[in-house]
Amino acid sequence: MAKKSGSNISRRNFTQTIGAGALAAGLGSLFPRTVAATIEKNLRGLDLTATARKIALEEHFSVPGIPTNNSDADAIRLQIEDIGKGRIAEMDRGGVERCILSLVAPGIQGISDVSQAIATSRRANDYLAEHVAKHPERLKGFAALPMQDPQAASQELARCVKELGFCGALVNNFTESGGPDSAVYYDLPQYRPFWATLEQLDVPFYLHPRLPLPARQQSYEGHPWLLGSAWGFAAEASIHALRLMGSGLFDEHPKLKIILGHLGEGVPFNIWRVDHRISRTGSRPKAKLTIGHYLRENFHITTSGNFRTQSLTDVIAEVGVEHVLYSVDYPFEDMTEAANWFDRVAIEQADWVKIARGNAQKLFRL
Repeated sequence: MAKKSGSNISRRNFTQTIGAGALAAGLGSLFPRTVAATIEKNLRGLDLTATARKIALEEHFSVPGIPTNNSDADAIRLQIEDIGKGRIAEMDRGGVERCILSLVAPGIQGISDVSQAIATSRRANDYLAEHVAKHPERLKGFAALPMQDPQAASQELARCVKELGFCGALVNNFTESGGPDSAVYYDLPQYRPFWATLEQLDVPFYLHPRLPLPARQQSYEGHPWLLGSAWGFAAEASIHALRLMGSGLFDEHPKLKIILGHLGEGVPFNIWRVDHRISRTGSRPKAKLTIGHYLRENFHITTSGNFRTQSLTDVIAEVGVEHVLYSVDYPFEDMTEAANWFDRVAIEQADWVKIARGNAQKLFRL
């Protein structure tokens, strides 16, 4: 790797010299403060505190009266409701230049009444747009959509993109429609017109997790710690993502762009086995190509809530660095903790810039 201008040390050479473990432990514990500051500057060829600008896109807010099933919501209520100075101060501490905000789970997907879901989604989107307009250089928005009605979801997405200037949509996994414990997935035929609208608008769709419904929780009985973000979120979201890949959706709409958080909800780490076992069995998906093909072509993966270098490098190897984006999962994760990891992560400088902001700038035309 070529040396950075004005620097006598490359990031790769530095990492090989002291080891990735030392980076993870923090430079300040290894060197005097002045030396550590110089090394941090050389790591990127820039002063981290001034110019380590990042874009984060799985960052949540809440609206009074809209469902949330996060057990720790009370403890972080002030943070998740703050779409102003407090949030921006946290962004500054984490070196985040801009956040794309989304309604916390389950949000609109937790409303089984269709007319109520449509009205509430509009209210939530207008509420977000009003707050984003106060800080347009720092905040952007994802649309919350009433997926209970595919036509209404298409109309609200178009309104949010064309009139409110939103970056796309974030939907909290399956939708409850027709009563409690009724999970509806978006590979079903009635959603094809919605996907056509999304492709035409040329904006991404973030598939975000939510808790499994009570009727689907038998395998978690006696182990409530498995239900949420420790495991159940990824398990449920990964199944939905695989359903989309296998349904033939991306054969019909090859330009669709889907985002998965938490370093891919486990999908990148298991995609080889998925395709391998499909090739060995008689049960085949409707999709024309391998499942891995759609993961690499149509999906983008964020670092939200998964600050692990070994996992990040595996995802980069599987989907390519151009399909990986920085995120935090605020306020359920800490902006500073995420930055302390990512600003020192042992990857190439050019790759770091792509993940930190370049890929998001390209994907969202920021």
